[in-house]
Amino acid sequence: MASKASKYLNRELSWLEFNQRVLDEAHDASIPLLERLKFLAITSSNLDEFFMVRVGGLHLLQASGNTTPDPSGMTPSETLKAISLRAHHMMVEQYQCLLNEIEPPLSEAGFQRANPLELTDSQRRIVEHVFRDEIYPVLTPMAVTPEMEFPYLVNHTLNIIVRLAPAENSENKQNRFAIIPFGRTEFRFITLPSEGGYQYLPMEDAVSLFIEQYFQGEHVLESIPFRVTKNADVSLQDEFASDLLHQMEDMLDQRKQGDCIRLEVAENVSVETLEFLERGLSVRDENVYRIPGPLDLTAFMRLTDISGFESQKDQAWPPQPSPDVNPRISMFKNISRQDILLCHPYESFEPVVRLIEEAAVDPDVLAIKQILYRTSKHSPIVAALIRAAEQGKHVTAIVELKARFDEARNIEWAKNLEHAGVQVIYGVKGLKTHAKICCIIRREPHGIQRYIHFGTGNYNDATAKIYSDISYFTCDEVLASDAINFFNSITGYSLPQKYQKLEAAPIGLRDKILDLIHHETERKKQGQKARIIAKVNSLVDPEIIDALYQASEAGVKIKLNIRGICCLRPGVSKLSKNIEVVSIIDRFLEHARILYFYHGGDERVLISSADWMPRNLDRRVELLVPIEEEKSQRKLVKILNSYFADNAKGRVLNSDGVYERVTPGKDKKRVRCQQALYEEAVSAVKQAEKAGRTIFEPHMAPEDQ
Repeated sequence: MASKASKYLNRELSWLEFNQRVLDEAHDASIPLLERLKFLAITSSNLDEFFMVRVGGLHLLQASGNTTPDPSGMTPSETLKAISLRAHHMMVEQYQCLLNEIEPPLSEAGFQRANPLELTDSQRRIVEHVFRDEIYPVLTPMAVTPEMEFPYLVNHTLNIIVRLAPAENSENKQNRFAIIPFGRTEFRFITLPSEGGYQYLPMEDAVSLFIEQYFQGEHVLESIPFRVTKNADVSLQDEFASDLLHQMEDMLDQRKQGDCIRLEVAENVSVETLEFLERGLSVRDENVYRIPGPLDLTAFMRLTDISGFESQKDQAWPPQPSPDVNPRISMFKNISRQDILLCHPYESFEPVVRLIEEAAVDPDVLAIKQILYRTSKHSPIVAALIRAAEQGKHVTAIVELKARFDEARNIEWAKNLEHAGVQVIYGVKGLKTHAKICCIIRREPHGIQRYIHFGTGNYNDATAKIYSDISYFTCDEVLASDAINFFNSITGYSLPQKYQKLEAAPIGLRDKILDLIHHETERKKQGQKARIIAKVNSLVDPEIIDALYQASEAGVKIKLNIRGICCLRPGVSKLSKNIEVVSIIDRFLEHARILYFYHGGDERVLISSADWMPRNLDRRVELLVPIEEEKSQRKLVKILNSYFADNAKGRVLNSDGVYERVTPGKDKKRVRCQQALYEEAVSAVKQAEKAGRTIFEPHMAPEDQ
């Protein structure tokens, strides 16, 4: 994955190895079939974003003539070549998995993708009816000639290119082409009647089945589905923007016009049709992916919720109510009694929503300050902020308009919040605001009290059911004071603050992490005990990696749980022999950032919104929060250690960048950390019930479709 001389792994190839680990879950025969199909859809969605952003950026660097090597020693051109080889291999494996491993047993279970050439008479009549009433009036073919500008095609949507025979009585004997763009339609699969099962037909198959109806009197030679991926690495110069909201809308329009960097096309495409597409889209051969099955596996995610096939799905793990949250009293009383730490989705996200909803209608609440990076489609938290403003409370919402691919939704929320009277701040000039914090100011008999929620995840009630994250509630006076100073520094003109306990990026957070690592290094050099355990989503930053290398060389034992990209090479003699890196890919997306430092016995445990990447440490507003309350600290350390005990879903990173599955040894119990965390949450509820404590069973709104 990198040259032998490099002490860093290539970032892009490391990401592809992460997606391979997701694909490995789709291969796992011990997982229910529809869950495997879900993992397969995730690999496709991941690749879509990877090509749009990372590969798109590399194409821009290559086009500009940039030959500067990255930390792994690879130039943009070398990286693109390696990505193409790896991604093509991954595509082949994806479809082998779908066609050979998932679809045959699904078909035996009664869940089947129909062959358009083998439809029964009744099925064909239904498809023809759907085509006539719902497809034919909507989709519009466009004639395309070599002389005309190639038509605009929407990113990541299906299209069909049709090759027609030369027109009769015409001197031009060249084949003619037309494109039928599907656009952004949610309609992808046609449900067919099936005895005792479920059959579906992809929309592109239905269109091809009746393609002649679009070209009556013509001879259709070929109809081929294809899909384009465009460069979405559009940079935003917001430091020069007088109206960020307006510029974000312009940026979304600009993104639509990006160059095509990947062409996916059915593998049975003719040479003539493929050459026509390559010329029209200006795509090179190495960026063409000939697909041996249905295009856009991402769309198959919507099939995984079909009812009637519960045996092919995971057993439900409903979020558990936390025994630390008493439903009979307000969240304010709960937090004033003790700090509360929750581990989602094993423990319910409902207390976070309840805190903000209670604050919205509580007459003693004076103000609410909150950062919104990503929210759900029908966000109860945004609704609560609007309700609070309408009731006359002072509400400040920092809405990050640059949350990639959620820009349009955040623009809509920002407008709704402003209309209700919320003071909306559009992030910080030149930075992306990625911190997760809510601060509530309340008048109480003893004076003003501040209640703080810190999180590692977004204020998104939908993803809180599938992302593994940490929530921390406190009314600690020092943290509360820091929180107010933090909000003031990013909403006004005040200089960056010197905090008592918090650290914030881009000033202070990097230095704090480096100081903690260096402290362990110095302790070890002095013959003392030293230890570092960290869980983050990505490790890319060279300065952090070098500090970890130095600590390893000093003898510090370092355990890293890195879900995705890891550019550190573990287990290298005279560099990183004391560093272990594991990755967990399971039913929930690992998203929490948790840090532990032995610190001479005065253990430091922290949570953060920041990954160890240059963008997080230098170009984003992030928070690092110390957890000092003893009960919460113990809980975090226990959670952190569980990831290194996993021998069911864990993979260990080797020095060459390859991951190997952890397998339980002889006489060793199989440990799956996510299952263990869920079972622990269930056990805590049962123990509380035995002790006679009231447990609240939350009624959660249905997940967004």
